[in-house]
Amino acid sequence: MTGSQLKQRLAEPRICCLPGIFDFISLKVADSMGFDALYMTGYGTVASHLGLPDAGLATYSDMVGRVQGFCAATRTPIVCDGDTGYGGLLNVDHTVRGYEKAGAAAIQLEDQEFPKKCGHTPGRRVIAMEDMAAKVKVASEARSQADSILIIARTDARTSLGLDEALRRGERYLRAGADILFIESPETEEELATIGRTFAGVPLVVNNVEGGRTPILPPQDLQAMGFSMAIYPSLGFLAAGHALREAYQHLQGRAAFQTPSSTPALDDFQAFSLMMGFQRVWDFDRRHAE
Repeated sequence: MTGSQLKQRLAEPRICCLPGIFDFISLKVADSMGFDALYMTGYGTVASHLGLPDAGLATYSDMVGRVQGFCAATRTPIVCDGDTGYGGLLNVDHTVRGYEKAGAAAIQLEDQEFPKKCGHTPGRRVIAMEDMAAKVKVASEARSQADSILIIARTDARTSLGLDEALRRGERYLRAGADILFIESPETEEELATIGRTFAGVPLVVNNVEGGRTPILPPQDLQAMGFSMAIYPSLGFLAAGHALREAYQHLQGRAAFQTPSSTPALDDFQAFSLMMGFQRVWDFDRRHAE
């Protein structure tokens, strides 16, 4: 799905729910399940790829390589986190061109100061509104053609400067050429509703982070408020971390000759192997083995 196709999907009345993917296993699992699109989470990708916090430590090269790998390995379009664009205006131009070439259906750019931080952690600061508007304009113009990759403009101003400032910035970023608007970290249902009313008819993103600042509402409620895209960036890696801890604790008990009270839930090995593409390997071997 190209950016233009994703734009058409977001114009439909039904909200588009995107699971967060962060490595190739999460990608393969989500890709096999029929989602309309996937969300490459910066937090999860940096954690899984580099073992580091999402605090501006990953470079453009770190991230565009993952974008390219993810997009090549899936049939489902991916919305990709582009942080701040990794520098100034020329860097933003380079980033958008690189993400488009790598296969991203959309790129998310935010108005934080460098080094950026995860949007649901403390200590975030934003750049001047006009500086971000210039980035959005450059991002929009960097595309090979209109809608080849969608530009998601995110503002983190709510936490430090208040909702009214975040709304003003959203209006400005739309005028600068953003296709989709992302007001990060609203803190109440009423704030979510205000965002929906303010930007009626505009494609809107809502970020659902378990344990984060924003209340997580049912998709039908978010749809009724006017949101067209709901992302769940942390759901996958939090579930994976919990499952891995349980499985490894089970192994620790067995290694200490303890009788476990239960066994961890596991995928079927053969089904998992098929999902990872082993059928082609087996078929190839049958055709070419001597």
